[in-house]
Amino acid sequence: MKRLRYAVVIPALAGTMLAGFTPAFAGQEAKGQPLNSTNIPAQYASQKLDWHKCVVGADLPTPPPAGAENIECAVFKSPRNWYRTNEKIDLTIAVSRLKATGPESTGSVFTNPGGPGAPGRNFPARLRNQTRLRAAQDIIGIDPRGTGKSTNITCGGAIGTGSDLDPRDRDRDNLNLILDATKYAAHSCQVKSGELGQYINTDQTVHDLDLLRVLLGRDKINWVGYSAGTWMGAHYAQQFPTRTGRFILDSATEFTTSWHDSFDWQPLGFERRWRQDFLPWMAKYDNLYHFGTTGEAARQTYEKVRYALTQNPVEVDGSNVSANGLDSFIASQLYAKRSFPGLASYLVNVKTLTEGSASQSQKAAAAREVKAESKATEALGPQPLMVPSDGDAYDASFWTIPCNEGPWPGNRQSVIRDSQKLINKDLPLLGAGWLIQPCIFWKRPPAPLPVLNGVGVPPVIIVQSVHDPATPIEGATRAHKAFANSRMLTITGEGDHGIYAGGNAAVDKIVEDYLVDGKVPNDQSIPGIPLPVPPGA
Repeated sequence: MKRLRYAVVIPALAGTMLAGFTPAFAGQEAKGQPLNSTNIPAQYASQKLDWHKCVVGADLPTPPPAGAENIECAVFKSPRNWYRTNEKIDLTIAVSRLKATGPESTGSVFTNPGGPGAPGRNFPARLRNQTRLRAAQDIIGIDPRGTGKSTNITCGGAIGTGSDLDPRDRDRDNLNLILDATKYAAHSCQVKSGELGQYINTDQTVHDLDLLRVLLGRDKINWVGYSAGTWMGAHYAQQFPTRTGRFILDSATEFTTSWHDSFDWQPLGFERRWRQDFLPWMAKYDNLYHFGTTGEAARQTYEKVRYALTQNPVEVDGSNVSANGLDSFIASQLYAKRSFPGLASYLVNVKTLTEGSASQSQKAAAAREVKAESKATEALGPQPLMVPSDGDAYDASFWTIPCNEGPWPGNRQSVIRDSQKLINKDLPLLGAGWLIQPCIFWKRPPAPLPVLNGVGVPPVIIVQSVHDPATPIEGATRAHKAFANSRMLTITGEGDHGIYAGGNAAVDKIVEDYLVDGKVPNDQSIPGIPLPVPPGA
């Protein structure tokens, strides 16, 4: 499990789904039940949300974009352990709201950007221009327990130790150094997060969400969750089916299995996006990039650049650009096609920095461009759906949540063998580093995962692109088949991670017919958006 956010790649789905709609699912009605049907203690259920306009710095890490200027913030208290509320040890949970623009709010749609564990307080801004949804419903953002402006955990900055070590160097001493660094970071996460660490998991967070539902006065919640937010949404729906309204699971994990098995799709997913989407696209514009006239030729150029970095890492602004760092940067830019031009320019400039024939002025210009492209990426967060967070709380949560729940098999020997098998299968981009599995060093036994089969749950809608690198379609398809009453929108000719509210009008209409009007779609295929034409082409 490399230090990437949740991602998986999936091969193209054959066949065309049936189009059209079925009547809205009535489900188990929440009406008639008390709002607090799960006996949340009064000291939590009686809290009042003190909504105020969000303040940059105090409430949000960055200013909200145009259209979300009036986003409001609040906090509430939640028990550290929902199964021992009498301990009266509380956490702070930070939330946000974009109020409905219409005369009356008919519901609250909770949002989650994924991760697992990503802060989402400023995430409602993603839906700021969805005028039809905004007119009807409040958009709610949450920093889950452990991250953002909620009570934080930490790994003491240990994640990333040894990140310049190249996992393609299969010398046993090098691999053991990588595993030693992983073990150190995993140990640091558990020590530095203290007693709180064990309570950073999906089950506890799902109860926080249901408390928020009560505080908002909603019989049911709606949901728009991306990536690992599909895992959280599915777990909420299974645990609280009578409180489940209309749920969108966009770019789905294989939420019906373990984190280990769901993450295992990622090396395939990223390699496919790299070789089948990005490299042929870059080769198409070889008159601009001069990196290779075919996808394979461009890959061979990358391999030469990568090898040069293993011999002599280049320094940019006081930091080394290493071979492993290059792979991580590439993977981070494969989530969205809008990042392709920037990634192509980055590769061209790194190539210049490794060439002995380049002049000092050419190298200086290339270094400036590499620095600028890296900074532009940081502004977006580690993937297009994410947002920057304070300290290492998000990194800590990203490791802690999967390690705290469900089985994670393996040991030092098996992860080395498994990563070698991925290299042998021509999946080196992530596969070489697949020995970085912190959960094999987790000392605390994981909590068992509940069975997720969708029984008794109203319809949930899965939205999935066929070349998604982070949550591949293979895993999403398996989840769809295993989760009763789910529907799946398959986005063909598309590889972006996060589809709804991303510019595909046909997808947005079907999603909002469901979210706003309750029209449940049948399984169907929808065309994606073409890859961009780079500036200057």
